[in-house]
Amino acid sequence: MKFLFRGMAYVLLAIPPLLACAQEQNASPASPEPTSGAATEKGLDALRANQPQQALDQFELTLKVNPNDAVANLLAATAALSLYKNDLAVKYAEKARELDPNNWKVHTTLVAAYAGAGMKQQRDQEREILRKLHDNPNAPEAMQTKGFLLEMFRVKQYRVEAVEYFHPVEKLHIYYRFVIRNAAEKRVWQMDIESNDFDENSWAKAHPDEAAAGKRQFQLVGEDRDAHMDYRMFSGTPDYDMIRAQVVGVLQEQTAPFPGETAR
Repeated sequence: MKFLFRGMAYVLLAIPPLLACAQEQNASPASPEPTSGAATEKGLDALRANQPQQALDQFELTLKVNPNDAVANLLAATAALSLYKNDLAVKYAEKARELDPNNWKVHTTLVAAYAGAGMKQQRDQEREILRKLHDNPNAPEAMQTKGFLLEMFRVKQYRVEAVEYFHPVEKLHIYYRFVIRNAAEKRVWQMDIESNDFDENSWAKAHPDEAAAGKRQFQLVGEDRDAHMDYRMFSGTPDYDMIRAQVVGVLQEQTAPFPGETAR
């Protein structure tokens, strides 16, 4: 094991923008009696407190009163995603898209919902929509975002948050990042798919035909603030499903605690 620090902070890309969107569009109710607005505010408070079931309950109260509330549908999908209720997340996110088709945040939620539900064709359609929005000058918020939360899934006791970047980031050219959290939601490790220029140049000289076809050499690496681990190498294109399978395999083979689990 070699030691290394890389300073790029991970930000969960889907939920905070959704919260901001809801805060902008839902005013606090004037009456102390329970209303759809009050339920939405309670749901937002529950999301901030990492209580997704309570949040979902409140958003569904809003939707009983007004099933065409686009923000409540979007937030209900977000809460359902946190609970791994992926079919329910798809239901609410698709309704939000029906009501607000030009909202790029809807697509960031839909892509994770479809991924969690195993709907790969729909997932990839949403990924393509997000890429086009990222390149669209008429969608400045999307253009300013480096990537999006592609999927959340569990392996053993860990929750994995998979982030896809629109373009490789940092000097080592990271295409995907998998943030690993324990049962207490503490970030304990991350795995990156990278293709750094140093290794790539020597690989391209040894594989000129593949390099000419646009293929590269990739590494699956793991790290926290102090430790770095090399796991796998492969050549070709960075196919998400293949990479995800490698990450799952590493986690299934992991027997010792990750460094972040033992750090005080």
